[in-house]
Amino acid sequence: MHFRALSYIIGCAVAFTALGPPSVECGKILFLVPFPAPSHWLWIEHFVKELLSRGHEVTAITNFPAKEAHRNYTEILIDPPYDIPYYFPVSDIYDSKYNSDLNNLFLYWRVGISTTQYALEDENVQQFIEQDDTDFDVIISEQFYQEAFLMFAHKYRAPIVTLCTLGHANHIDQAMGLVTPWSFVPHPVLLLSDDMTFSERCYNFLISLADLVIRQLYYIPQQNRLAQIHFAKIEGPELMPSIRDLEKSISVILVNSHLSTSPPRPTIPGLVNVAGAHIKPAKELPDDIRKFLDGAKEGVIFFSLGSYMKSADMPKDKMKAFLEVFRNIKQRVLWKYENEDVARLPKNVMVRKWLPQSDILAHPKVVLFITHGGMFGSQEGIYRGVPMLYIPFYGDQHRNALKAEQAGYALTLNFPEVNVITLGSRINELLTNPTFMKQAKRASELFRDNLVPPMQEAMHWIEYVMRHKGAKHLKTRAIDLSWTQYLMVDVVGFFALVFLLAAVVFYKVLGLFLTPPKPKSKPKTRDMMLGMRKPKLN
Repeated sequence: MHFRALSYIIGCAVAFTALGPPSVECGKILFLVPFPAPSHWLWIEHFVKELLSRGHEVTAITNFPAKEAHRNYTEILIDPPYDIPYYFPVSDIYDSKYNSDLNNLFLYWRVGISTTQYALEDENVQQFIEQDDTDFDVIISEQFYQEAFLMFAHKYRAPIVTLCTLGHANHIDQAMGLVTPWSFVPHPVLLLSDDMTFSERCYNFLISLADLVIRQLYYIPQQNRLAQIHFAKIEGPELMPSIRDLEKSISVILVNSHLSTSPPRPTIPGLVNVAGAHIKPAKELPDDIRKFLDGAKEGVIFFSLGSYMKSADMPKDKMKAFLEVFRNIKQRVLWKYENEDVARLPKNVMVRKWLPQSDILAHPKVVLFITHGGMFGSQEGIYRGVPMLYIPFYGDQHRNALKAEQAGYALTLNFPEVNVITLGSRINELLTNPTFMKQAKRASELFRDNLVPPMQEAMHWIEYVMRHKGAKHLKTRAIDLSWTQYLMVDVVGFFALVFLLAAVVFYKVLGLFLTPPKPKSKPKTRDMMLGMRKPKLN
């Protein structure tokens, strides 16, 4: 009996293995991450490490050296990295110079073109472009305004998978053969929901149209120019595909989005949501931080403005407001502050230059997260079920704050409005109203409820593309249609013309039958003619 039972178990295991997804041989992967933002690399690095753990060989163009060496990992370092704060000062952001919608759009384009040019001109990158002694099974590129780097896929004749850091966008849809319905899908830079009024739909139309036109007439041609210049040693520009064609050849886009945090929108199999893929089980905290959190009888407020915005660069009047509010609350405050020598620091406040954000948010004593509203921090706060106070500055941060506030687990305070009264009232409301904590826990449940873990989903599709050497079948032929064909404007116009011609013909024919015949005039006789003559005067 025991032997039969063991045989049955082994048989089931073998059958399950045979019926499972086909295995993929360890492949060679080229990762393209030229954008120099630390937060972007911290997210993407999780995918790199996961691929390495599955036995793949990874080569990465990056700004950040690995902390630990790995025998299957090769770096092409952009050294020194592009100095974002020098060209786009943090002081400009604190001064709210990127609050307008058009300014945000132009910020993305300017940063994209300048960082792409800088990375392609790097000596290490140039040497790598000229190498011709290797090949790759798949190209994985961050899809964040560095489109010229897609030319590596043409160089190696390899399929493309992209990682879209900021979530869904109109141009992401276009790359997969979708036309974004502007009637209920707001542009990513706009503070609008999917329930727009007429005036909001008009504004969404104008911003979306401006993005589409300027992207096609200015931005993409600039990326084309950069690709043709820096890949010229491979082959002549006349033989290179356009950036638009390379975008259309993308097999799968892994989007940093989740069903519970973004309104429903049209999609396609090649668009795969992987938000939260970077979130791991909480690790043990450093002793000093753990003791500080454990000893907080009234709970802890965690305050971080992310990796780019530095609290140490904050204007003095705003800094004074934060310290004054923190000094007068019962809770302890753990603050990511880049200069640990803070004058007159309240006793209930601990500052550190760097903090393990996700692990801290997992601590049961954390009752509030004050954040700038970056995508990754927002997702970590949602996953851990912590109410949030958003202080957004630029980019997607305002949109993230709006979604969180509408979901009921957060409040927003714009940085120019920060003072002792506004900051204190927001914090007090979030701490004393239990609805915020209840909604935060609800949001966490929804965010965690996935068919498979997001990282496992991402690995499946990357290896799927490798197994099948691309995945053109995941998108429709709409990718080759113009917008007039996609929206059936040509067909509607054709039938409108046919109807108009038919109506004209019908009108003419009907007129022939319905027009009454003209009465026949009587023939004029000779007497009548004589009678009509006038007598001559003498």
